[in-house]
Amino acid sequence: MFYPSLFDSFLAPTRVIVVSEERLQAAERKAKQEQIEAVEVRIVELTQYRDELTKQYKELVPEEKEPQSLEEALTGG
Repeated sequence: MFYPSLFDSFLAPTRVIVVSEERLQAAERKAKQEQIEAVEVRIVELTQYRDELTKQYKELVPEEKEPQSLEEALTGG
């Protein structure tokens, strides 16, 4: 069985791909647009998660009731 030598990769011909400047810029714009869309989706997901956690937190923490009279406000009762 033949195993490729480590040196075979150095002796292989190099491959050069020529791309026009316009196509390169278009590919870069597309990649940036996809990144922006991915970030926007993640922001929506995280905002929904934050809202859910806030709701759960409020359910766990009892609300302080407002004093009904001056006496309750002064005595804390």
